[in-house]
Amino acid sequence: MSQDLPAVAPAVTAEIVGTLSPRLRKRLDAAAVKIAARPAVRDGDTVRIAVDDEISLELHAPAGVVNTPDAIRCGCLLAPDCLHRAAVASAAPVADGEPAPPLEDKDAGESAQSDAAPAPEAGSEDVPTPEQRAAAGALWAAGAAVLDAGIEGAGAVLQAELLRAAHAARLGGLPRPAAAAVSVVNGLRAARSADPAHRLGDLTAAVRELLATAHRLPDAGDSELAALRGTARQAYVPDGSLRLYGLFTEPLITAGGYAGATTWAAAADGRLYTVSDIAPGGPGRAAAAADRTVRLGDTALTHRELSRAGLALSGATVSPTGRLGAGAAVKAVRAAGAAWTAEPLDAIWAVPAADQVARALRARAPGAATTHAGADLLFLDVTVLGAARETGGDCLLATCDELTLRLTAAHDHPALAHRDNLRMLAELPGIRLRIVGRLVPAPQPRLHLLAIAHPADPERRIDMGLDRLQRADLPALPPPPGPGPDGGPLEQAAPLHLLHRRLEQAVAAGRRFLAVPGTLSSDAHRLRRSALPTAADLLAALQQAATERARDPFGRLLPADTTHFARAWLGAALYAEAAENSLCAAAWQSPDGAAGTG
Repeated sequence: MSQDLPAVAPAVTAEIVGTLSPRLRKRLDAAAVKIAARPAVRDGDTVRIAVDDEISLELHAPAGVVNTPDAIRCGCLLAPDCLHRAAVASAAPVADGEPAPPLEDKDAGESAQSDAAPAPEAGSEDVPTPEQRAAAGALWAAGAAVLDAGIEGAGAVLQAELLRAAHAARLGGLPRPAAAAVSVVNGLRAARSADPAHRLGDLTAAVRELLATAHRLPDAGDSELAALRGTARQAYVPDGSLRLYGLFTEPLITAGGYAGATTWAAAADGRLYTVSDIAPGGPGRAAAAADRTVRLGDTALTHRELSRAGLALSGATVSPTGRLGAGAAVKAVRAAGAAWTAEPLDAIWAVPAADQVARALRARAPGAATTHAGADLLFLDVTVLGAARETGGDCLLATCDELTLRLTAAHDHPALAHRDNLRMLAELPGIRLRIVGRLVPAPQPRLHLLAIAHPADPERRIDMGLDRLQRADLPALPPPPGPGPDGGPLEQAAPLHLLHRRLEQAVAAGRRFLAVPGTLSSDAHRLRRSALPTAADLLAALQQAATERARDPFGRLLPADTTHFARAWLGAALYAEAAENSLCAAAWQSPDGAAGTG
């Protein structure tokens, strides 16, 4: 996937790839890699790519998105059914329906589900329409095919089928499953292109979301169906006058080719709000977005300044998730901020950690209603212990209310400061810090660290992804008393990771990787010994589904049943998610943080 290319609508990619002959489809993946490596030249809304000395491609992308197949033109003799058009569509980022927060909310009362099915009449049961059932079936079939093939086998042709199903789902009023399908395609492209931002865990979660919503939707009704459908656009409703205090700014990089920053602010009652600047771009845009002016009223504040100052708004409009609208009627002026240790912000850190974790897990529960901004954020006071080595890289150990926490980088890209700042903090064992982090459900307490109070001046704050700590910022501290970070039960691995590992291996390598008889027996035995018999049974069922092959009347093996394997995988994935949430809640209440071994 090339970030130099404009985003292409899912339906456009699906239609262009669908016109290719079988012979050209076999060459599509290699052609997409070559096209992605070619330089792209922008001229207003037009992007040009020189395929060779004689052939060039032209993409017309008003507002940065290619919306019709005719907007991609090629100069070769086989056009429009040529390989070049399909290759550039497959190499470009996917336009995901709502790529960025709206800058204007002219119709604050507009329906939040303008692309969804109409609401049922009063007193009648809300059930899926035939079109929605058909769209869910297409999404399930495409998702099962991707899971069967694995990352290497899920090339541009399978991705196009998934995008075709996503387009049908969006037309049928199913924005949540459609968005899940687009996330899977973005994850596959990042993995196949060796993108440093690719995380197998994120792709596995996207596949689980896609299959879970597609599987459950045909039989859902009423409130469950509304949650599974999702919302296409969020309505902005009037919220009167607001007095906000800046908290921190978070850089964002999405798999769909968008980047920017979100600034978090809090009202006096502790309610959180966000102001975002997200647009097509890469890590460079994320790092620079903090110094862009906030598009809200007449204020001239940048995102970085807002995170440390305050804001007074009149005529404010707010989405259900706490995003502030920027309509013409909104008036905003700069106001005094507040330190994290002063009122009213200090009260946010006074909530017990276990209560904050319970709130975050409720927001993650399947079928949960739309929650306000920041439900997954934790505001804690911690004591740094030092660095600890993990399989995925070093993390920072800290204690909070007798719990041992693992603080990790929210993003690994070197253009952002997360990793460097964690290394600097590891040199301050014993220091007390006030922090903001995002909960990571795991058998041990774990957070993505987003912001901290300055180590030498608690009245100041550091945005972990944007502000780089210098050695001059580090105070001199005596060695901390007590044992170091390498001891204790924290290093014991929770046996649930055995199930997670096999689920991720299926996504990465496909069904055939798990089809070797006996390869999972030792993992199932260990899970059973650790009092997780359900996990062991699900793992055994997963291997059986991967191995089973029916035969025709002549004894010849038939193609594998991808639906059966997808059901077995989904059952194990949903169990793993529920067990992980349960172990996470227990770990945050355990005095030694070692829950998760039973």
